[in-house]
Formats: sequence, C-alpha cells, structure tokens
Amino acid sequence: MISHLYSRFCLTMPAPEGSTGLLVAFSGGLDSTLLLVLAAQYAREHGLPLSALHVHHGLSPHADEWVAHCEAVCQQLAVELLVERVTLIRGNGESLEAQARTARYQRLTARMREGEWLLTAHHQDDQLETLLLALKRGAGLRGLAGILPSQPFAGGLLLRPLLDMSRAELADAAASLPFGWVEDESNQEVSYDRNFLRQTLIPQLKARWPAMAQTAARSMALCAEQEALLEELAESDWQLAGEGEALHIGPLHALSPTRRNNLLRYWIRRQGGEMPSREQLARLWQEVALARGDANPRLNWGRQSCRRFQERLYLVSPDLQPCHQVLPMIVGEPLTLPEGVGELVVRMAEHGEDRLRIPRPDEPLSVRFQVAPGIPLKPVGRSGSRRMKKLLQEYGVPSWQRGRIPILYYGEQVAAVVGLFICDGFMAQGAGLVCHWQGGGAAPILPEQDLV
Repeated sequence: MISHLYSRFCLTMPAPEGSTGLLVAFSGGLDSTLLLVLAAQYAREHGLPLSALHVHHGLSPHADEWVAHCEAVCQQLAVELLVERVTLIRGNGESLEAQARTARYQRLTARMREGEWLLTAHHQDDQLETLLLALKRGAGLRGLAGILPSQPFAGGLLLRPLLDMSRAELADAAASLPFGWVEDESNQEVSYDRNFLRQTLIPQLKARWPAMAQTAARSMALCAEQEALLEELAESDWQLAGEGEALHIGPLHALSPTRRNNLLRYWIRRQGGEMPSREQLARLWQEVALARGDANPRLNWGRQSCRRFQERLYLVSPDLQPCHQVLPMIVGEPLTLPEGVGELVVRMAEHGEDRLRIPRPDEPLSVRFQVAPGIPLKPVGRSGSRRMKKLLQEYGVPSWQRGRIPILYYGEQVAAVVGLFICDGFMAQGAGLVCHWQGGGAAPILPEQDLV
C-alpha cells in the first residue's frame, strides 16, 4: 500500500531539480506522519535535504508528549526535527483555530529557505470540508476552488502531494507503519466548524453518496480553472486602468458591472487588501467612484479604506493621522518615521540632480511634517511663493497624505519637502545631500525614490 501511494506521491511532485530541499509540516498525526515517510523516501532518492517542523501550540495537556513522539519518529527516519513554540490568546475575538493556523504558517515561513518546498498533508477529505466551509461563508469562485495543489510560498513552493488521496486510503497505508501517530483530542470537539463537518455531516453525506469527496474535488478543480480565466481577464483590464497602486475610474465605465467588479477585486487582492462583500463592493462604486466631483469620499471596511483623488481610487489605512513630531536627522543614518510613514536616509552625493546644499554648522537638520500656517514656500524654478496647502494641491498630493510627508528643515527653515521639491536657496552647486525615502504604504503616489 505504501509503495502504491508513493508512486502517486511522486506523480504530483515537480521536477526535483527545481528544489533546494524539503520541509514537512509535521503535527505527528496520521496524515502528516505518512507524508513524512513518503517525503523521506523521495528525499533519499533525489539527494535532497529534508527537515520537519512541529509547532507546539500549548493548547493540549499532551502537547509535550507530542513533541517527544515527533522526535522519536524523526530519529527513526533520520530526519531533522525543528520545534517551534507559540502562544495563543483566548478571548481576543479571533478563534483559536485561526490563531493556530496563522501562527503555524508564520513559523513555517520563517524557517523556509530560498527555493525550498514546503509539504503539507492536506488530502481529498480536507477538500470536501473546505468546500462546505466556503459555501457556508458564501464564497466566490476563489473560495470554491478550495486548496491548491501547488502555489508559490516564502521564496519557494507550497505543495500538497496527498490532495488526491482519501483519508481512508491514508489510514490503510499508515496502519502498516512501524510507529504510530498522535491523536489530537480537540479533533473530537464539534464546536469547531471543521470538526463538526468531519465528525457529523460528512459521514452522512458519504453514507448517501460514497463518491462525494471525489465529485466535489472535480467541481473545485473546475472552479479553479474558471477563477484562473477571470484572473487573466482582470490582468488584461488592469493594463488599461491600473497605475502603480491606484485604479483609474475612467476605464471602468466601459466595463460591464460584472467585469468591473472582477477588476475591483483584482485591484484589492494585488495590494493584499481584505476582500469586501458584494454589498460593500457596490457601495465602493456608487459612493466613492461615482461621488460628485468636489467630494472627498471614502468607504471603510476591515482594515482598509477606499479613497478617491483626481479620478483614481486608492486603498489606504482607514485611520491615517497627520504627524506632528520633530525628529533630529543625522546624515548617513536611517531614520524610522512615525505612524508607518516609512524610513528616511539623508546621504552625501557628489553628482546628480536635485541635491541639497550642505547645511552650515548653525543649521541643525530635522524632519518635521508640518509648516506653520501662513509661511510661504518657493520651490526651485518657480516664479513665486505659495503656501504649503496650495503647493500640495498643485503637486497632486491626496488629502489623506497631507501631514504625513517628511519635510527637511535646516534650523527653522524649510529646505525640502521630500519627494516633491527643494526650496529656493537650498539647491547645491557641487557636492550635496540627497534624500532616500522608502514609504510605509501611506503614500501610494510617492514610491521609493532617490530625490527630494
């Protein structure tokens, strides 16, 4: 039985030449134990380094015993075992299931080496559970596509080589192993949604329709294909409407509502945003994109806010606040800016455009974010002075970024507004200073740049 599963395991794996090693997520349970056995044989045959990672969540009174069991199994298989201990917080509004999953993948990410393959023991019955949970949430095609057999992950690949195998097949094969596995007592707790499906609902479905897991897997594969097609369409539309992290509203008017929503979801997803509901997506279009021209609309959901500026949509943090700090600046030393604004470095430069003159001894450098009301500024090359508010409008700075752009002061004089302009009288004729600002996500129209 093991040899048959190993043949199927090998068929799911990419060409081994593309891997720098294997890392198995090893809980010590039946599924991951069998996965480790198969991975150990594969690693030996292909000369790949192999290690296993066990996460100690501390939720079970048997957690230390599980670590000892995993150590014994890995010793018999001559596999290096890595143990990570995490602390979960009860009552913080997030389920322990979700916390444990997040912590587990954080530790796996931290341990991954460039080009390594992470193997997890998800199987066909897990796919059925995932489909039913997605239906409960009202998920779209992306959610109904379920667990992917392969995807990029932490500089390497995340592979699930058991995904086409049923839990019953794995149990039959595991029974022939010379060592056992741990049984997590929390798997019997039906207050967890996945356990309820596994212990109560799915056995009834399989009793009525024995091939339920296989047919569900086929449906999920079709959903994955259709989702990939929608992704291609969105990428094509993005070429016409996207600009950096912004989305032009104009081209969206020519799209059907369905195609427009597909592009809006793609735009949010490529920035790592939390996906809105259908109702929220409709409000985004009606209340933000189609708001009157002189409005400053926004729509908040989750941990982000959709804003509009100059007929473009932006996705930003919903609680951006102006900065009021005065921070001393030392040439050559990175300065971490407050409120997630990023990092700023001022350094010497012999050549190039837009260099600040070297400050005099009586002109200490500092970084601020405000200009006193009524103080006019004159950018180099401009015929006259303007107040800061007017200049920011002319340079196309959205309202939510104002008060969050670093301003370099020489003493009490504004020398430069970083990323926008140098003030008259502060341009260098020879060697001088340049500012390198790596933004912290609060300035989508001011990307990482080497200018002041």
